[in-house]
Amino acid sequence: MTGPFDLIVRNGTVVTAADVARCDIGVRGGKVVALADALDGAGHMIDASGRYVLPGGVDGHCHLDQPMSDGSRMADDFASGTVAAACGGTTTVIPFACQAKGSSIVAAVEDYHQRASGKALIDYAFHLIVTDPSERVLREELPHLIASGYTSFKIYMTYDDLKLNDRQILEVLALARREGAMAMIHAENSDCIAWLTDLLEAAGHTAPKFHAASRPMAVEREATHRAITLSELVDVPVLIVHVSGREALEQIQWAQNRGLRVYGETCPQYLYLTAEHLGLAGFEGAKCICSPPPRDAANQQVIWDGLAAGVFQVFSSDHAPFRYAGPTGKMLKGPNAAFRHVPNGVPGIETRLPLLFDGVSKGRITMAQFVALTATNVAKIYGLYPRKGTIAVGADADLVIWDAEREVTITNSLLHHNVDYTPYEGITVRGWPQTVISRGEIVADGGKPGGKPGRGAFLQCARPDPARPKTRGQPI
Repeated sequence: MTGPFDLIVRNGTVVTAADVARCDIGVRGGKVVALADALDGAGHMIDASGRYVLPGGVDGHCHLDQPMSDGSRMADDFASGTVAAACGGTTTVIPFACQAKGSSIVAAVEDYHQRASGKALIDYAFHLIVTDPSERVLREELPHLIASGYTSFKIYMTYDDLKLNDRQILEVLALARREGAMAMIHAENSDCIAWLTDLLEAAGHTAPKFHAASRPMAVEREATHRAITLSELVDVPVLIVHVSGREALEQIQWAQNRGLRVYGETCPQYLYLTAEHLGLAGFEGAKCICSPPPRDAANQQVIWDGLAAGVFQVFSSDHAPFRYAGPTGKMLKGPNAAFRHVPNGVPGIETRLPLLFDGVSKGRITMAQFVALTATNVAKIYGLYPRKGTIAVGADADLVIWDAEREVTITNSLLHHNVDYTPYEGITVRGWPQTVISRGEIVADGGKPGGKPGRGAFLQCARPDPARPKTRGQPI
């Protein structure tokens, strides 16, 4: 070191969820230690002239190397997944440690630590997935884990190997209230889906396009309303994940207008894909099977409007990296399998930020909203703020130097995940990360990863205490 700083990022326009300022950023020991005009004295200088400097993205909903019960296998582990995240401008990921029914959730966490060990390029925390809230899990395991920094968990209302019934959801939400945890809820009505799927199969309608017919918006709307009602009974905050369209969004708006602590998350697939993508020739539509499914163009606009109005607090990738070809991905049961047997989910950990930033370029959302949705709100909701999610003295030096004018046509060959396709192939966006810095170290530059695998650190999350949602359109 040749001065008071290890690194200075100079001449950039620094953007947070609250402020925009032209200033230099001084970094020492992996932390932001100065924000001032014309800093000097560093071993390394980066000139960000003509660029924005943003907080590193926090992807609060992604799946990496998660064990599956159906024989499928995720293509991205903590090495390839975090490299892809870094190249897309994300410096913190929060994937899921999933409890197998009948098993210990502590064992799932221990297994997940082994999967991450020595591989992650960027920092990471874990959500829990609660599939079997036994007396032991509720009395001993979850309180212990929450106190140890695993302060958020996901509840499923669908999928036979994951879902909880309403009584179980109430019990888990009551624990979340007692222990100060945040509950994420996948809201779809499982019985309705099963009934519709049986009817479709009986009629011979098994192609990928019928996945959307098995999960109409009413199924998501009902479950969203029920999840909100259960959270209201317990008086505990909840976050409704991957909201696809108008009907679920309206339920969240209704709850927020009543002052309930209900948060909303959406994802790139609901801005850029439609149900028509499920009907691509042959089996190609399987690439876009996810739940809830994409809707139509009108609902894409509804989601954009919800982002602009502040109905959504979080924009996540829901990265679910199943390869298209091969026996462990989308073709798990063969190239003509019924849609019910196709692993659900689409990749998107690297394209999340550019796809949303294109909305900034088109005037759909503001820069401040972009930062709030992709970093600040996520860090606050999941107990990582202000260490993550902002640029401030004392925060980790997680920075993205962003080229707002660069136009990129997305192709899978450009990306760094281990998936053999992207559903966003051929989409042109304006705005792309130029240099990505994690705790003061460059982890991606010019689209090429840097840094040593395994440098990423596990993060213990604080117990979040989110206030009631503010007026829509304002950061949390």
